[in-house]
Amino acid sequence: MLLCFPEVLSAATVAEFRQRLDVADWVDGRVTAGVQSGSVKRNEQLPEDHPLARELGQRILDVLSANALFLSAALPNRIMPPLFNRYAGGGHFGVHVDNALRTPKGSSMLRTDLSATLFLAEPDQYEGGELIIETPFGAQEVKLPAGHLVLYPSSSLHRVAAVTAGARVAAFFWIQSLVRDNEQRAHLFDLDQSVQSLAAHLGVDHPEVVKLTGLYHNLVRRWAEV
Repeated sequence: MLLCFPEVLSAATVAEFRQRLDVADWVDGRVTAGVQSGSVKRNEQLPEDHPLARELGQRILDVLSANALFLSAALPNRIMPPLFNRYAGGGHFGVHVDNALRTPKGSSMLRTDLSATLFLAEPDQYEGGELIIETPFGAQEVKLPAGHLVLYPSSSLHRVAAVTAGARVAAFFWIQSLVRDNEQRAHLFDLDQSVQSLAAHLGVDHPEVVKLTGLYHNLVRRWAEV
């Protein structure tokens, strides 16, 4: 399941983030790469423990904690603190799959069920830089407006095309979901959205809405890992 979420950050917040990130001290992005991905990764990144990365990352998490659509889709158990990267001057990230396990600094190991990229540059501010994700329906190219976010399974092969002009700046992070299976999580998302739509038309106390709400929670009870 590949989903895009519009306007996760406001234009004003993106502008503030960029003003501060553009003067930050970036390092080689391979510091967080595995053996295979490190061989095809050419970008810059803020160190994971950089004070600015921690501050801005927490602000992103605070916003997402109030985003009902994101919570419905991801069913997050744990979210790795967001990191920040920058592609410019031909920077790219070749075909790879994200590491199955990650250990945030100062925290316990996290399983990567979902990957997220939050774009912090407008599409017309750089050339190239498309996030290309392999799906059962073919390769999907993603290049979203600043402040928009894409969510996709971490098990997907994906790459970032070379940036030939300008700079592609983004936040990225991983999520351990309460439901690790992508297909089960997609079914729950579809059911939840249908229940919410029916509730808006029929009311939350309508017998069919109550029945479907019970079905949703019973499926979560069956599939969730806590």
